[in-house]
Amino acid sequence: MDSPEHFQLWARAQQQPANEDAREAAGRRVFERTACLNCHAINGTNGTGRFGPDLTHLMSRRTIASGAAENNSQNLRLWIQNPDAIKPGSLMPAMKLSDTELDALVRYLETLQ
Repeated sequence: MDSPEHFQLWARAQQQPANEDAREAAGRRVFERTACLNCHAINGTNGTGRFGPDLTHLMSRRTIASGAAENNSQNLRLWIQNPDAIKPGSLMPAMKLSDTELDALVRYLETLQ
C-alpha cells in the first residue's frame, strides 16, 4: 500500500501531459485517425474519449486489460489486435489494423510515461 504522500505524487503525475517521443508521430496519427480516440483520451491529442481508460500515462501501469495481463510490448500488441485473446468478453473491439499501423501504434503507446 502506498503512503498518502506517494499517492499524491502519483496523482499529480497522472494529470500531466504525456511525454511523447517525436519519432513516434506515425503511431500518434494511427491513434488520432482510428476509433481509438472515441473511447480513450491522451492528454495533448484530440483523443478525449471517456468510455475506456485514459492512456496518457499508459506505460506507468504494471498491467493492462483491467489487470488481466502484464503491460509489455507483446501483450499490448495482442490486446489491440485481439482483446478476447487476453480477456474474453472484453468490451474493447479488435482494431483490425495493418501490421504497419499496429507496430506504429504500439511504439507510440510505449512512449506514454
